[in-house]
Amino acid sequence: MSELPLDAYYDLTQIGEVAVSPAGDRVAFTATEYDQAADEAVSSLFVAPTDGSRDPHRLTSASGASAPTWGPDGDRLAFVAARERDAEKRVGWRDRDDEEADGAEGEESEGDADDESADGDGEEPLGDDGEPKPQVWVFDLALGGDARQVTERDEGVAGFDWSPDGDRLVIESRDPTDEESEYLDQVREEGGPIETTRLQHKVNGAGWTDEVTRYLFVVDPDDPESDPRRLDDAYGGGAFEDVAGMDPTWGPDDRIAFTSCRLDRPDDTTVRDCYAVSADGGDAERLTGGDLSHGAPAWHPDGDRIATVASDPDDPPAPAEVYLVDAAGGEADGGDADDRDAPTSLTAALDRTVARGGGIEWVDESIYTRIADESHTRLIRVETDGTAERVFEAQGRDRAMAGFDVADDGATAVTVLSEPETGTDLYAVDVADLNAAGDGSRAGDDAASDGSRAGGDAASEPDSFRRLTRVNESLVDEFAMPTARRVEWESAGWTLDGVLYHDPDVDPADGDHPLVVAIHGGPMSYDEPVFSFGHAALTSRGYLVFRPNYRGGTSRGREFTAELTGEWGTAEVDDIAAGVRSLADRGWVDPDRVFGHGFSYGGIAQGFLVTQEPDLFTAAAPEHGIYDLRSAFGTDDTHVWLEAEFGLPWENPEAYDSSTAVLDAGNIETPLLVMAGGEDWRCPPSQSEQLYVAARKQGVDAELVVYPDEHHNIGDPDRAIHRLEKILGWYETHDPAVEAAD
Repeated sequence: MSELPLDAYYDLTQIGEVAVSPAGDRVAFTATEYDQAADEAVSSLFVAPTDGSRDPHRLTSASGASAPTWGPDGDRLAFVAARERDAEKRVGWRDRDDEEADGAEGEESEGDADDESADGDGEEPLGDDGEPKPQVWVFDLALGGDARQVTERDEGVAGFDWSPDGDRLVIESRDPTDEESEYLDQVREEGGPIETTRLQHKVNGAGWTDEVTRYLFVVDPDDPESDPRRLDDAYGGGAFEDVAGMDPTWGPDDRIAFTSCRLDRPDDTTVRDCYAVSADGGDAERLTGGDLSHGAPAWHPDGDRIATVASDPDDPPAPAEVYLVDAAGGEADGGDADDRDAPTSLTAALDRTVARGGGIEWVDESIYTRIADESHTRLIRVETDGTAERVFEAQGRDRAMAGFDVADDGATAVTVLSEPETGTDLYAVDVADLNAAGDGSRAGDDAASDGSRAGGDAASEPDSFRRLTRVNESLVDEFAMPTARRVEWESAGWTLDGVLYHDPDVDPADGDHPLVVAIHGGPMSYDEPVFSFGHAALTSRGYLVFRPNYRGGTSRGREFTAELTGEWGTAEVDDIAAGVRSLADRGWVDPDRVFGHGFSYGGIAQGFLVTQEPDLFTAAAPEHGIYDLRSAFGTDDTHVWLEAEFGLPWENPEAYDSSTAVLDAGNIETPLLVMAGGEDWRCPPSQSEQLYVAARKQGVDAELVVYPDEHHNIGDPDRAIHRLEKILGWYETHDPAVEAAD
């Protein structure tokens, strides 16, 4: 077994957003690569033919390229980027011993590193750090050449869409008043004090919030010098708008749909309503009832209906569902809004949530979206009468669907599939074949007598199914990626499941393997077999990686999710501990070599496990977690969510205390590597400090690692590598087998 070098992280490519051209002949997608010299992630834009006839073509290496959107003619492709310089040859892991022969392959001169000529004249509006602000750029793929900048907003562009005839764009942008601009300059350029009256005073990833209003503007992409026309009544609002945006979507009847919260206290709720406004301006019309959080609006081709994904902010365990919104006529067109039908859920009978990031794709009278279903992300087709059918059985259960898009003509779909051993890539399939016969499994996926399900080759796939990319081909060819199998166990009357990863040359049944228990975040989420560099780093070093789907997660209905609502540190502790013991009882795992791992709620769960099950983990590495719920309230950005789940801490202190791990810190015996982001406003670093100090106070071996400037993630590749080095080192330091060998 050869270990995966952690520096190979620089050779990793991760696919992001996907957009199929109107005619279905091409697909645009973003992919994140890693520049070792600059130590940064580089998000690039690619285009590939959907017939699989050639490899993807790199259009740009623009910094932060996102939101690829085809013009209706199919010849123009718009995207958002803060463009600086081309980075085509500055990605990849370059200090490998076997690639030194020819010297400077892939390297660039110091002068090239500062050259802005490839991506513009450097005159764009600058952001907080002196970098250009995100703007809309357009490629004319018929004429060729570089992308052309079509917006120049001082505050950048957060979202956009094409008009149906392609002669205009609607963009979403902040529009500060003179007084607000002065304040922003003082804060950004002079380090002035933060002044706010907003309840949602900070948001993870956006930082401190302000009073600046977002508006929609109509732009002529062929005349960038013309002034954008602001739609004065199309403005935003809401607690998380700084990261969620307004979802501007141009309809077929020259109306634009968007989301906003205009309730009396917009920062005190996650309600988002769907609105429609004429592209010529005038009053915006609210189409929804002020009680749900609507997002991802998608117009039906006839313009009288909009489908959204919506959830109930006052009912945290309730699934997110597909809603049909009546958008016909209304006040803006001389109609009566009171005659409008109330939004109706089309998927309520499923008792399954729309998967995170699952959008809406109309094909004639049908809607395609992704749902979380039995620890699996899969595709469904929903009819407007509320009939829903699971489709694309050929996907099987040993690979995850990370993205999906359909051409405007409704004939071709592209999906992003993630397989543990072969990577995450794009695949095309004819929409007509999404209902192709399949047995709902993949070869080798039958239940085993030991309660596991082994993955295998694809089940019968339709003839039109074709792979379009192999973005990590060199990585998976050189280094062994883990095999994944599903495992089951019993806990509290439930039959639970999880995913077990192991090196392909390792048989778990050989016994006494070290185990890493990797706990998913959320907790309203779930684990399924996926491609993961982190998993491979662990399995190539002899660990089994166990990802348990505990109660409180999604994919198995409201009742399953509600088991943990308002009662953190209960069901998940029992379920995870039972899963570990079931693996030990099978003889697969050495119970003295079990290690904790997990980010966000995965870190939170470890806090409960080391205080309630002190003998379970040999060592643990809780990351970016919350361990004192009372002190988290108001110092993180989730006060609305916490109130919905626990009430207010001064009104219901018992609920907060019962879900606070640090109050039982006297039970900690497990060595802890506690990790945090210096600007994580989802799980503030002060939370990790509390857990760390509590352990050290008792003489427990503990270390605190804080990554300055990082939010609720780890972004820079050198820090991602450092994180893995620290975790692996922590496990090795406390592994009794390593100590015995020494």
